[in-house]
Amino acid sequence: MKIKVLIADDNSFIREGMKIILTSFDEFEVVATVSDGAEAVAYCRDNEADVALLDVRMPNMNGVEATRILAEQTKVKPLILTTFDDDEFVLEAVKAGARGYLLKNNDPERIRDAIKSVYNDHRVLQDVVLDKIRSNLTSGGGGGAGAGTGVGVGPGTSDNPASAGGAPAMPTGSAGGDRIDRSLFTERELDVMAQIAKGLSNKEISKKLFISEGTTANYITSILNKTGLEHRTQIAIYYLTGEVKLGDE
Repeated sequence: MKIKVLIADDNSFIREGMKIILTSFDEFEVVATVSDGAEAVAYCRDNEADVALLDVRMPNMNGVEATRILAEQTKVKPLILTTFDDDEFVLEAVKAGARGYLLKNNDPERIRDAIKSVYNDHRVLQDVVLDKIRSNLTSGGGGGAGAGTGVGVGPGTSDNPASAGGAPAMPTGSAGGDRIDRSLFTERELDVMAQIAKGLSNKEISKKLFISEGTTANYITSILNKTGLEHRTQIAIYYLTGEVKLGDE
């Protein structure tokens, strides 16, 4: 069964180009192309779609607001696909329910892998985007404590096939876990949280901490239970910023 994809972008050249790229892969069926977030929401309310590729900057309704509505009212999984200049929207998009955030200049194969990951309930944040967010966090930009984020690859022990390059460096200063109540967690859970905030996969965490992947997954489950968080992206943001209630803002 093919993955049904909707493409939303106000640039007709990009819309049609992305449609051509996706239809070249056997895994996808492009069910619609629309020019703004309102049209994307209207289509997804009345029709079947699995993944919505959303640009951030669109007229009538931007990609972040469309993401919020789709996440709340439909089963469609939003994936933000936009330009590097829109990195200030990353955290807002994740809070709104975006399953991923990728740049448009990626290779078609990487975009394909990202869509498949999102369809399979994983989350994708590209390292080059994370680097800029962390730079904003350590420099005090991007809206204060809420500006920090981390790579999200959920659930379980799955790795992120769309992650670009190695794990970005952990920010320096007070951003690395000093804003959370450390008494809630064991030392090993804190170690695991720190590695998640660096963007490491379960396999990489297990290797670094000399534990099995199953043990790593168990620690992550314990952290999620203690915090009430839902996925790894939120663990990373919580560890870096102390912010928990991402979905309520």
